[in-house]
Amino acid sequence: MKRDARISVLVVDDSAANRRAITQILSEAPGITVLDRAADGQEGLKKAQELKPDVITLDLEMPKLDGFAFLRLLMTRCPTPVVVISSWAHRSDVFKALELGAYDFVAKPEKARGLDAVKAELVEKVRAARMVKREDAAAETPPVVLIGASTGGPPAVTRLVESLKGSKASLLVSQHMPPRFTQAFAERLDKLGAMQVREAADGDRVKPGQVLIAPGGGQLELVQGSNGALLAKVREKRPDDRFAPSADLLFESGAKLLGAKSLALVLTGMGNDGARGAKAVKAAGGEVWAESEQSAVVFGMPQAAIAAGAVSKVLPLTELCSELSRRLK
Repeated sequence: MKRDARISVLVVDDSAANRRAITQILSEAPGITVLDRAADGQEGLKKAQELKPDVITLDLEMPKLDGFAFLRLLMTRCPTPVVVISSWAHRSDVFKALELGAYDFVAKPEKARGLDAVKAELVEKVRAARMVKREDAAAETPPVVLIGASTGGPPAVTRLVESLKGSKASLLVSQHMPPRFTQAFAERLDKLGAMQVREAADGDRVKPGQVLIAPGGGQLELVQGSNGALLAKVREKRPDDRFAPSADLLFESGAKLLGAKSLALVLTGMGNDGARGAKAVKAAGGEVWAESEQSAVVFGMPQAAIAAGAVSKVLPLTELCSELSRRLK
């Protein structure tokens, strides 16, 4: 049985000043108590196993056992929600920590402002982390729909998102667009209010009711953190990448992780992007649906996926939206 209803926290940071500041911030917040503090990852891991806190705050650069090794061992031995406190200047480290199972992060402000500048954010994220059971992260994964589109795709994706208002599914979209345009597209979709929409960033957690748009000129793939949570992996275009973003790469990553639960939609578009990925989804036991020639502005991408023998349903966009809405209820 739980000691009490308060949120218990273990603070792990090699800076004595940071340990004191974090402890003071959290101790002053209603409903939160700091169980203990640790000056390095090795000490932190030992105390995490002994004390079993609800939440751990973690610095990444520490002696004896750094934050990355700490996360790997923690998620194996006693999965616990972790809020990383790290400099935004080291954002690649933050995303690596999220892949290793950290729940969220707080970016350290400039030294002149101190941790008080992120006091409200830290308290909020510690409270949110308490609600997550890391060992059950895989079971909390929402239904995921992978979408590929090109020419004529923005209006089609818009109708699809509008039809899923209130859905708990998560959509990952590879829409052929140049850099910067995808950010504007995501913002416009978000204003519809049907689902939360954003341009994907590396390390984004796949959440219910959310749409992640692949950044123009880059690649979006699905990866799994060590705690079972699904994350977005965003990388730059490589010389051998034919399309950026690529529906093939998105579909293939989804097929690998989701298996028979994978569902891919090939919407209007020129070319054959998505056909190879659709075959991977089918081979994994998942389903591929394609927009029919009746509604597609350009039937190239759907036709290529159909010709590959990977598509189980071919529907006009309106019917495809209705069918997907029924599936996700």
